[in-house]
Amino acid sequence: MTSLTRTTLVIVAVLIVLLGLLWVFQRQLIYLPDRSSPPPAGEVIPGARDVSFTTGDGLRLGAWFVPGDRDVTVLVAGGNAGNRYHRAPLARALAAHGLPVLLMDYRGYGGNPGSPTEEGLYRDVLAARAFLGDGPVVYFGESLGAAVVTRLALEHPPDGLVLRSPFTDLAAAGQVSYPFLPVRLLLRDRFPVAEHLATVRAPAVVVYGTRDTIVPARLSRAVAEAAGDQVTIVELAGAGHNDLSMLAGAELIRAVVNLADQVGGRP
Repeated sequence: MTSLTRTTLVIVAVLIVLLGLLWVFQRQLIYLPDRSSPPPAGEVIPGARDVSFTTGDGLRLGAWFVPGDRDVTVLVAGGNAGNRYHRAPLARALAAHGLPVLLMDYRGYGGNPGSPTEEGLYRDVLAARAFLGDGPVVYFGESLGAAVVTRLALEHPPDGLVLRSPFTDLAAAGQVSYPFLPVRLLLRDRFPVAEHLATVRAPAVVVYGTRDTIVPARLSRAVAEAAGDQVTIVELAGAGHNDLSMLAGAELIRAVVNLADQVGGRP
């Protein structure tokens, strides 16, 4: 065996080991929860209260509910990092317009039991939707949460859908962060947003920042194209993925309120 052949075999063996580690530990790269328990809801958002609901596989999940005087409730599904405490500014801003808000946390997030997976997050949002019962609901999904609520919309159509920084599917977003890896081949969780959205029949709003380096604007625009003629596009010039304008900025809040007015019958 020549030295060149031995070197090639070593490189191949190292690559196989690395790809195997990525297959095993990939969810630690996808899901970045803040597992700590948030403070009581009322200490963070005036009038808010701690609530809980149970998933189909028996996990009891904590959440925050912020009451309002409007008929339309906003169900907020967060992104892959943090927990509900970090989305309090969004809930406060929506509540200031009279909109009730349910800030849910997935399994493994915000003191909740369990570990996140694609199927697990879907079970979590199903339980959150069931908690709200009857009445008009707008789904608000942030980044990864946009995938979660879009899948929910297939089984439980919303009155309106807000997708903030959505990607077409997780592989496309992952390829941005790991351009030299066969991301699509390795992924266990898929989150096919554009594919699902094409069959959803509800007015939708797609919000994205032009300087988003985590979910580039081109991916969010492709999602908007999949939504067809019921979509409103809100482009935030110069905004990055985690900028405050993408969490509770005036344009974002106005877009949600306008959609709630549309589906709730207000002029």
